[in-house]
Amino acid sequence: MIRYTLRCEQGHDFESWFPSSESFEAQRGRGLVSCPNCGSVRVEKAIMAPSVARTDRAPAAATPDSDTAAAPAQAPANPVALMGQQEREFHRLLRELRDHVTRNADYVGEDFADLARKMHGGEIEHRSIYGEASADEVKALREEEVEVFPLPVLPEDRN
Repeated sequence: MIRYTLRCEQGHDFESWFPSSESFEAQRGRGLVSCPNCGSVRVEKAIMAPSVARTDRAPAAATPDSDTAAAPAQAPANPVALMGQQEREFHRLLRELRDHVTRNADYVGEDFADLARKMHGGEIEHRSIYGEASADEVKALREEEVEVFPLPVLPEDRN
């Protein structure tokens, strides 16, 4: 995970965690990164000092006569975010969209790309479907002008 210090067009600074630099750019490009203060999606990385752990020496141990006792070793915390009202509403809408599709469409698994292509070409009757497709398959479908979109992945799907 990468922690970025970010700044919106209004000059508000805030921090957020991302799995990778590519993930940050993709989310920002889709308007999913917004300022918690003003809601602006015009966000850029701010200058920040890197935080790099040293591996060439052991951490200093507390001595019995030191003023502070050594803290017990803890596992690193998982990054979390406190969502504002705007993010909660967006999350609710994504969940509604996903629930609607999964309730009203047929799950076709790995046959998704093949069936979508056949429906687009008029070989089989059109119906709402959802299923599995690789990034390459989705790209090929879009190049063939088959209208597809990924179902949103919700935070609880990753936990």
